[in-house]
Amino acid sequence: MKELITAIQERLATNVSLKYVDENWGQLDYYSPNFPVKWPCALIDIAQSQFDNIGRDNNQVPANRQMGQLVIEIRVADMRLTNTSMKAPNMQKAYARSIFEQIEEIHALLHGWNPIEKSSKLIRTSQSRVKRDDGVQEYAIYYSCELNDC
Repeated sequence: MKELITAIQERLATNVSLKYVDENWGQLDYYSPNFPVKWPCALIDIAQSQFDNIGRDNNQVPANRQMGQLVIEIRVADMRLTNTSMKAPNMQKAYARSIFEQIEEIHALLHGWNPIEKSSKLIRTSQSRVKRDDGVQEYAIYYSCELNDC
C-alpha cells in the first residue's frame, strides 16, 4: 500500500497545479490559522480495504495470498478567501473556483491509470463536498482499485 500512495503522490505532484501533495495524516483537521499545508493541496489516503483469500504460495511471505479491494480517498482543498457573488470581479471568481479545475486535472490523471504493477486501474466511484466552517473549501474524491496477490 505504501507503493500505491507513493505512486499517486508522485503523479499528482508532477502533473497538477497543486502546492502541496502528501499522505493524509490529518493536516486539515487542525482547526487553526496555521494549517501544515500550502494551498491548494491534495491529501491521499486509503480509506477502506477489504481482502479475500486466493490461496497459498509457499515462495511468498506471507504464504497465504489475498486479493484486496481498496478505496482511495483524495482530499482536495484550498483556502477560500474571496467572494464569488455576481458582482465580484471575474478574475476573483475564476480564482475562487479554480479548485474545480484541479479536481478535473486529478481525475484526468488518475481515472483509468494503473499506479503499480499488482494493482488494477483506478476508477472514480464518488465525489463529495466536505462541509467546513473555517474558510477551507474541501472536496473528497474516491477511487477504487484491486491489489492482486498481496
